[in-house]
Amino acid sequence: MKQKTIKPKIVIALGGNALQSGKSDASAEAQHEVVKKTCEHIAQISESGYEIAVVHGNGPQVGRIMLASEAAKDVTPVMPFDVCGAMSQGYIGYHIQQCLKYALNKTNRNIPVVTVATQVIVEKDDPAFLNPTKPIGAFYTEEEARVLESEKGYVMKEDAGRGYRRVVASPVPRKIVEIDAVKQLWDSTIVIACGGGGIPVVEKIDGTLEGVAAVIDKDLSAELLAEQVDADILMILTEVENVYINFNKPDQKKLENVSLIEAAQYVKEGQFPAGSMLPKVEAAMKFVRAFPQKKAIITSLDKAVEALEGKTGTVFTFN
Repeated sequence: MKQKTIKPKIVIALGGNALQSGKSDASAEAQHEVVKKTCEHIAQISESGYEIAVVHGNGPQVGRIMLASEAAKDVTPVMPFDVCGAMSQGYIGYHIQQCLKYALNKTNRNIPVVTVATQVIVEKDDPAFLNPTKPIGAFYTEEEARVLESEKGYVMKEDAGRGYRRVVASPVPRKIVEIDAVKQLWDSTIVIACGGGGIPVVEKIDGTLEGVAAVIDKDLSAELLAEQVDADILMILTEVENVYINFNKPDQKKLENVSLIEAAQYVKEGQFPAGSMLPKVEAAMKFVRAFPQKKAIITSLDKAVEALEGKTGTVFTFN
């Protein structure tokens, strides 16, 4: 009997540039065009001999869904935020699975691709809920913001002089509800899971789940997924080919191979911005801390295959 070839497992976290381009509008059609190109790169990774799962962000998309729902409040009830997150998983996943299947078929690789609407459990007493920081949705005047706070219980904060926006918590992901389904699909299917970090839910005393208004960082959810499927590599794809220290300064330095100790020192120095590179670095650190013999890679989408070949990217290892 022919023995099955064991392929290395990789969980890929896609950054915002993999879904939208700053050069095009924010329409679904424009996103679809960007995703087509993204999926060509993902197909190349699959063709290189990896079993993969894909995690994507949803920040702008869930904000627009929320905005559309709020704009139509006089016609139809406003959707809860967790429902908007689920909707974003559906339409982004639809674009990725359609485009990735096409890219795979072009190379005669008939691999199923499926999106799993994924719930991710967070702790109801996570400190993030006491200090919501993630802005979503539309801009409002101060007067409108106060009305929303009073009527809906929203937390509203001024956003860089542009007006007031609703802010929600960004709690730590603790458990992927549909992980067993992802594991069962893994050997035969490319799974798109934990979209937007997952639909945030809390577990009640009776064991039921309840959606909450929050945005889970997609890189941290990708790391949790990588741990639970026993992935060999966590790959976080973003706009830059490498992580830098002293970024945009005369003495900026490109990082190529980073140990856990070095990464922790850079974090302590405040080298990575909280809203962009820091969660990516923290996710990479968490993965290699959990699996000292494995590695995490941060690089750009168009350099993903080269990074897997050891030619570029920033590689995080335990030592």
